[in-house]
Amino acid sequence: MASYVVGIDFGTLSGRALVVRVEDGLELASAVHPFPHGVLDRELAGVELPPGWALQDPEDYRDVLRVAVPEAVRAAGIAPSDVIGIGIDFTACTALPVLRDGTPLAELPEFRDRPHAYVKLWKHHAAQPYADQINELAERRKESWLGRYGGRISAEWQFAKALQLLAEDPEIYARADRWIEAADWITWQLCGVETRNVCTAGYKGIYQDGRYPSPTFLSALDPDFAGFVTDKLAHPLSALGTRAGGLTAQAAAWTGLPEGIAVAVGNVDAHVTAPAVKAVHPGQMLAVMGTSICHVINGERLAEVPGMCGVVSGGISPGLWGYEAGQSGVGDIFAWYVDNCVPPAYHARAEREGVDLHTLLSALGSAPPVGAHGMVALDWHSGNRSVLADHDLTGVIVGQSLATRPEDGYWVLMEATALGTRTIIEAFESAGLPVTELVAAGGLIRNPYLMQLYADATRRPVATTASEQGPALGAAIHAAVAAGAHPDIYRASEAMGAQRAAIYHPDATRADGYDTLYAEYRRLHDYFGRGGNDVLHRLRARARRQAVIA
Repeated sequence: MASYVVGIDFGTLSGRALVVRVEDGLELASAVHPFPHGVLDRELAGVELPPGWALQDPEDYRDVLRVAVPEAVRAAGIAPSDVIGIGIDFTACTALPVLRDGTPLAELPEFRDRPHAYVKLWKHHAAQPYADQINELAERRKESWLGRYGGRISAEWQFAKALQLLAEDPEIYARADRWIEAADWITWQLCGVETRNVCTAGYKGIYQDGRYPSPTFLSALDPDFAGFVTDKLAHPLSALGTRAGGLTAQAAAWTGLPEGIAVAVGNVDAHVTAPAVKAVHPGQMLAVMGTSICHVINGERLAEVPGMCGVVSGGISPGLWGYEAGQSGVGDIFAWYVDNCVPPAYHARAEREGVDLHTLLSALGSAPPVGAHGMVALDWHSGNRSVLADHDLTGVIVGQSLATRPEDGYWVLMEATALGTRTIIEAFESAGLPVTELVAAGGLIRNPYLMQLYADATRRPVATTASEQGPALGAAIHAAVAAGAHPDIYRASEAMGAQRAAIYHPDATRADGYDTLYAEYRRLHDYFGRGGNDVLHRLRARARRQAVIA
């Protein structure tokens, strides 16, 4: 009799449950549940939020268990009793303050209108001043862990967000018994046991060489922060693919699955995708392409790569060093452009031709030779995650004229994201970590124009995966290992991972053109991002001041 596992991918706007056959990775059915509250980035309880905030309501995550999981199992046409395990992945760093029993502070009546009681989503960037404070102190003290993160701790990560919590709402900070990644919190909800996974601890929690930053370091940031690790964060770490516990009676009632089945240790959406697309070996860079891009790659040795988001032993695949980098805005940038910068005539044309605006603009923009639009852009509309790790940076487009058409503006933004990925690849290779293959997963792989552009701009073949459910499939693969159906991630990946759907090879002529355009991109990148001109920071600071006055 066949056995099945369920993988749940918690994204930015929704959660997706996927039912997978353990034997061969056959995807039977999936179901999506949009988060009812979405992203809380404008207001909470009728009060306007400052710029850079991005919150969520944790009850939305439980709703995915109640709605998407039973729906996916019904659609798969299997008996729930044939499911042997469940695994999850989450966007990261997405963190929340909770009581000792796991109750989110946002669910306490007295804190329902307090922003700092809520989940801080990965793209909550209002903690940038606190990240700056951490980086300045770490550089001054020459902390050994700083180089493992490319020399910069991100505003998106645990410590910057927790320091913001302490500084701006000390009452909430004091009330929080635990500060926890959403990946570990939802796993806690499933199995009733608090666990901490090695992936989020290493990449998002500054856990290196068996320890977090010292109390002395934390005290230098703020005396009241000295006990943050010991009081709110510290917990034994669990390896990826291991069993966190058994499904509780309550979670079994939510999901309709058997009580006691294996619950895998939580994971991060990008990292968990590697086994789903068979990118678990050194040299294979995986780019998970959605609202943002996360780049992950395994290496056989430890190296410090400028601007990377972290390196963790076993952070992606057992026995290897897992490296992470990323771009904060990609699909988000394309969506912003379509929502705000495209005239009605293009909407009408897309409707006549039966395509969406993204496809229409991509097709029109791809036709001219490289550089014919006369522009170059920087992909920083949501800040820069790698290689500058600075979320106060903003987007730049240079070369617009009265002849610039909507498709030109869209295409130059696509180019900017591709050249941003090339910057990341070159950072890894300069540190002695070759990138031999680029594997793409995520929603953006459905755009063939974008995939060809990435092949041309990076001068590398880009392979796409047959599965459109990479993170959920990866979570299911980890569940299969946790349930004992496969002995390790490598063999589970080989048996259950998705096959390649297409490989885009670089066009030599266009690749030559992108070499020239990339040189211009790098000049602008360093000028605006490395201190040549600090105007982007000054403008962002001015906007913040005006928001406070308003």
